[in-house]
Amino acid sequence: MMPPRGLSEEEAHAWARLASTVTPFAGKHAPVVAERPAPTIVPTPPKAVRPARGKDVPSAPPAAPKAPANTLDSQWDRKLKSGQLQPDFTLDLHGHTLDTAYRRLLDGMRQALAMDARTILLIAGKERPVDPADRGQRRGAIRAKILDWLAASEFSSDIAAVRRAHIRHGGEGALYLVLKRRR
Repeated sequence: MMPPRGLSEEEAHAWARLASTVTPFAGKHAPVVAERPAPTIVPTPPKAVRPARGKDVPSAPPAAPKAPANTLDSQWDRKLKSGQLQPDFTLDLHGHTLDTAYRRLLDGMRQALAMDARTILLIAGKERPVDPADRGQRRGAIRAKILDWLAASEFSSDIAAVRRAHIRHGGEGALYLVLKRRR
């Protein structure tokens, strides 16, 4: 794990302003709020206006890349919701720390893809509200990070959909990962 990054100058200033609004404990002192200098504004010279040629056609902004659709056809959704689907691969992350769970997730995804699995049952425990800076000391920390890990992984383009598992496969404590068909 990486050490904490510390506060930026702006964050330290905001924290000091907040801390100055409370009464410190006996023997402690409130942080001093340093005034920030006003930002200097440098005027920019006006740009030369180029005469238009031909018709004035406003240029369209570049198209934003489309996010992959997280949809399945109705037959897949019906099978997943009813619990009729039998997963091709099961990946259990119970009992792991955040670091070992992340490595196990990536290794498991590699293994599932090598086996040409189409559906993965990912058991990660029930989701609970967890502080984003939690280092895995509280319950639900792994489940809270799963979707971020998957989105940032090399396998994000291989995943067609993520759905909550049927109660017979773990319910709220598990997810189905449906992988795209390899051609």
